[in-house]
Amino acid sequence: MKRLLYAALSLIIVAGAYGVAFGVPEQVAQFWGGSANVTADAPQGAQSGQRRQGRATTVVLTPLEAREHTLILRTVGSAVSLRRTEVTATDGGEVVETALLANAMVEKGDVLLQLDDRTERLALEIAEANRDQAQATVTRYEGLRSNGNSVVTDVQLSEARVALRLAEANVGLAQVALDDRTIVAPISGRLGLSDVSLGDRVSSGKAIVTIDDTTSLLATFEVPERSIGLLTEGKPVLVSTPTYAGRIFEGEITAFDSRLDSVTRSATVQAEVANPEGLLLAGMTFAIRMTEETDPFPVVPATAITWDRSGAGIWVVEEGSTRRVPVTIRFREGDQVWVETEAPLGAQIVAEGASKLREGAQVTAAGAGKGPGA
Repeated sequence: MKRLLYAALSLIIVAGAYGVAFGVPEQVAQFWGGSANVTADAPQGAQSGQRRQGRATTVVLTPLEAREHTLILRTVGSAVSLRRTEVTATDGGEVVETALLANAMVEKGDVLLQLDDRTERLALEIAEANRDQAQATVTRYEGLRSNGNSVVTDVQLSEARVALRLAEANVGLAQVALDDRTIVAPISGRLGLSDVSLGDRVSSGKAIVTIDDTTSLLATFEVPERSIGLLTEGKPVLVSTPTYAGRIFEGEITAFDSRLDSVTRSATVQAEVANPEGLLLAGMTFAIRMTEETDPFPVVPATAITWDRSGAGIWVVEEGSTRRVPVTIRFREGDQVWVETEAPLGAQIVAEGASKLREGAQVTAAGAGKGPGA
């Protein structure tokens, strides 16, 4: 008997705990009466509405809006002078004069180096003397022929004229040889370091000095395949360098490769950067930035995106009921996502709470029905 009492008491305790934790089942409530009778007395439509209201999910809603997205490409490049050259000796000889001051600015045609030219000057004098003699012979023959003298034949006059042409050519060669003894700047720019000094003997083809025209630099950098659409000639680029922190230099794209590198899947791009103050030097490392505004796209919070077997989608709320609409993600930035979707602009979408929704689920907006002081 005691065992039956203990068992009954245990069942009562378990039933009471269940009722406190999970509520009294509807069948039991109807059997007991009480509040269930009140519900039963209510109209059928009200009962249905109360059940729907109890199943509605509270979510955060926001209208679907469209905005432009700023595409930003950041990459690293290096700089070379837009115009640069390495000055070499076209002939060998002893250096008798030099003006190779490192970092000095020179103009095109300025004398950089003078080699011993005594032999070349003498050769030029000999060539000029031979030319003058040949000229005198031609002049004398032509004078005799014009006076009707038959001593000078046509053959002799022709040979004299050929000799004059050869003599003039020898003068030209001697002049070139003499000019080669003076090494001048082929372009305007800044001189680099040189190891050639007064009294040295240089050989033909020896590198004398470099000249860089740094009024404009050429920045070379790589652009990945996904950003090829940003490349157009004349497109502005922004350049910065750790040497001048916080300062931005402007340039524009002048050329880019017609194919991608098979390993890096990127294209080589060149941009001309103005450097009128001469602050930037060839060989510097640049941080390069390019930007572009896209067409307006619908933008949603990242929390509004849900995934299923068909891909990404958002939940659109129409008259308190949810409908899932597929989306194609175009861009991400922070907690914002730009998408392509058939959902109309202005539609109410679920910004928070989307992960617990099902097709046709009833929802209520968070804060709906609260007064100003709530």
